[in-house]
Amino acid sequence: MQGGCVLVTGGAGYIGSHAVLALLDAGWRVVVIDNLVTGFDWAVDPRATLVVANVADEDKVLAAIREHGVTAIMHFAGSVVVPESVENPLKYYANNTAASRSLIETAVKGGVRHFIFSSTAATYGIPDTVPVREDAAKVPINPYGMSKLMTEAMLADVSRAHPFNYAALRYFNVAGADPQGRSGQSTAGATHLIKVAVEAAIGRRGHVSVFGTDFATPDGTGVRDYIHVSDLAAAHVDALALLTAEPERSHTFNVGYGRGYSVLEVLNAVDRVTNLSVERRLEGRRAGDPDALVADNGAILAALPWRPKHDDLDGIVRDALAWERKLAERAD
Repeated sequence: MQGGCVLVTGGAGYIGSHAVLALLDAGWRVVVIDNLVTGFDWAVDPRATLVVANVADEDKVLAAIREHGVTAIMHFAGSVVVPESVENPLKYYANNTAASRSLIETAVKGGVRHFIFSSTAATYGIPDTVPVREDAAKVPINPYGMSKLMTEAMLADVSRAHPFNYAALRYFNVAGADPQGRSGQSTAGATHLIKVAVEAAIGRRGHVSVFGTDFATPDGTGVRDYIHVSDLAAAHVDALALLTAEPERSHTFNVGYGRGYSVLEVLNAVDRVTNLSVERRLEGRRAGDPDALVADNGAILAALPWRPKHDDLDGIVRDALAWERKLAERAD
């Protein structure tokens, strides 16, 4: 059994629920705080304790920290839809930046020493070079990316003022589902390409929109670095071990595979896995979409024992498809 307890915010959501599984499987005690606005109580493994609350509710969060002996926080709670952030920026600064400020203050009050933050490649905006390194310019082009970058800045400042260290993990495109079928992407109306495509494959959507065919890429469609959610969750567990072993140091890591696939390559993979032909509708570009966004993952590979175990596009699609079929059975 690992020492102490990890508080996972947003642990009833997509990535958070997989991090809960990874922590429990590694022997950590886990308490989840989630307001269940977008998460699901059934997505929380029964080995964890669920507290239904908002992360900005400092009294409830502090009570959970003290009751369960929390020594580390993994912070996933927040809003994540980029177009919505452009339409409703104040929601993103409230749910992501202001709520994170409250949570960090509560962590300091509660004596929590270690904090792992769910950040994003959206902090880079449109990078000058690809693959993108952690020291590249951070010029977010939407409120979502800015709300996350502001939280990174708060963590850096707090770590200099208090006995507190952190790891900010900048995700690229998260996809797939737990290979054992214990969790997956369950949000209705999700915008992730692989989620949308497998929904179309089982008849839950009529088609897949391809936004832009004139990018500076081999086939003209946008290229992204797709990482399996279970590999991402494993990176959090390894980052936590690093923070506890070196309490004076903080870290920022890209979490991706270091190679990209175009939208059409992803849809071809879905066709291969399903033996179907998902309908594609070619549409115009969305504002601010970079041609390519791929991680330089050299820093995380050098600092952690983490190595991807699911770096296979067809495998990612297969796990996503299995979960989608399970969700459809649940709904029927």
